[in-house]
Amino acid sequence: MYEPIRTKSVHTMAGTADFPHRSREEELDIQLAGHLTALLAVTDELRGLEPSAMLDAAAERLAEQVTRLRAGRPPVRVAVAATAAASTGLDPRSAGLHRRAHALAGRALVVAASRADTAAAILAAECMDAHAAAVGAAALAAH
Repeated sequence: MYEPIRTKSVHTMAGTADFPHRSREEELDIQLAGHLTALLAVTDELRGLEPSAMLDAAAERLAEQVTRLRAGRPPVRVAVAATAAASTGLDPRSAGLHRRAHALAGRALVVAASRADTAAAILAAECMDAHAAAVGAAALAAH
């Protein structure tokens, strides 16, 4: 039914020194740092729309975790400036950003759990809870 493979696999090049190899833990660290960095970017954007001490603290904790995962290299961040809509609390982008942050925190939680990183898993779970509550509050305010 199937034709047999006639060539060697490119994935079994163990004898070559120029082929980059990373361990599973290194790959998970890279993936987790990426998810947390994306979550940090959304958190910083939310801080511009909805300035709060809670978002500031979450952003600092996310930056610490990314720095740890990247062997001391801090994430690149954009300066946050509060917008005019932040004072009225009527910015329609906030609910969408909270949903995006919730999804990113969920992805980070899955990777943190698979690499057994308790600190990152706790932070991701806390972020998921906070953003789920914000989405729920926005839905109640809309009705």
